[in-house]
Amino acid sequence: QVQLVESGGGLVQPGGSLRLSCTGSGSIFSIYVMRWYRQAPGKQRELIANITTGGSTNYADSVKGRFTISRDNAKNTVYLQMNSLKPEDTAVYLCNARMYDWVDYWGQGTQVTVSS
Repeated sequence: QVQLVESGGGLVQPGGSLRLSCTGSGSIFSIYVMRWYRQAPGKQRELIANITTGGSTNYADSVKGRFTISRDNAKNTVYLQMNSLKPEDTAVYLCNARMYDWVDYWGQGTQVTVSS
């Protein structure tokens, strides 16, 4: 079992920045990859970034060059640095842990609103 807690969401103006955090507890050593998803009202959940235990990262085209995923193993935390935010980035952002046995765990989500 893994428990994930996200934080760092909020209201920001277009062009601004936010950093989301996802802190894990429990069987964290069985995690294969950490991922950030987002879901806007009326839209499908979108995978936007992931980072493996080896540190490899991937990004959706919609956030590439603006968002950066990173991890601090000492703090059991994965971050999502979001720069140059746009109104279309408004969504609930969710942290996901995929285990080596392909089981998924989710955080509760944190709201990000980009608006002037």
